[in-house]
Amino acid sequence: MQLASGMLLVATPVLQDPNFADTVVLLLDVTEEGALGVVLNRPSQIAVADVLEAWRDVVAEPEVLFRGGPVGTDGALAVGALRDPKDPPVGWRPVAGLLGMVDLDTPTELVDGTLSAMRVFAGYAGWGAGQLEGEVEEGSWYVVTSEAADAFRDDPSGLWRDVMRRQPGMLAWHVNRPVDPDMN
Repeated sequence: MQLASGMLLVATPVLQDPNFADTVVLLLDVTEEGALGVVLNRPSQIAVADVLEAWRDVVAEPEVLFRGGPVGTDGALAVGALRDPKDPPVGWRPVAGLLGMVDLDTPTELVDGTLSAMRVFAGYAGWGAGQLEGEVEEGSWYVVTSEAADAFRDDPSGLWRDVMRRQPGMLAWHVNRPVDPDMN
């Protein structure tokens, strides 16, 4: 499947990097220079209100920062879903469908009410030119379509399994795949 903004990367058992074990990554930007995404299923214990007070009432439950990836962990970026595609807020950058990125420097009063959901991520996942394609080719990631709700689940702990279960054909069978098939 072609890599594109809005697609999901679902970690396979082959992926050995502990930063990405059992993760689901939403791709936010894919170009010839590389790719950028955020891990959707790694909530932290840090409340958004503790670090970005102005956004406390805008973010979806759970109102915590999510660990978006190992790169740039001292910064934050936000992913939101538009209520009305004809009314994007100031500081909006579309990703796919109703999903987009929200500029956290935008005054919240210009954003509040325009989004059906928003989540804040500390850090991100990044790949250089050709790097992600190589990881997909070696079997580290399943590349699948996303649903808008994937990014905003109240309980993201079951996201990996749920995304895999809804896949067509034999790909859904991998939800029960052991980490080491030789141990089966």
